Amino acid sequence: MREGARLRLDYSVQSLWRLDRVIEELRHDHPPYEAVAHVLRGFGAYAGEVIARETGAEWHATASTHWLRTPDGRLWDPVAKARQAFTGEGSLRGLYREATGRH
Repeated sequence: MREGARLRLDYSVQSLWRLDRVIEELRHDHPPYEAVAHVLRGFGAYAGEVIARETGAEWHATASTHWLRTPDGRLWDPVAKARQAFTGEGSLRGLYREATGRH
């Protein structure tokens, strides 16, 4: 995905800004959700890993989803946040800010 999209994904906060731009471009092309679902799951998982590396959060899984628990005990679903970003109701940068308390 990284090479095909020519994205520089280095687990930095700036890379989340890049993914938000890609999601926005996808949204403006109006593809059906099913056509981009796999990519969005990957973007969400990537955003979660950025947060985990910054905060020490741990990944957990249920039968249907993967989520993060930050050291303060809060739970986050970065894959759901990527889906919300695709519908224009959030961003991966916003998730990062909420989960880390950093701006």
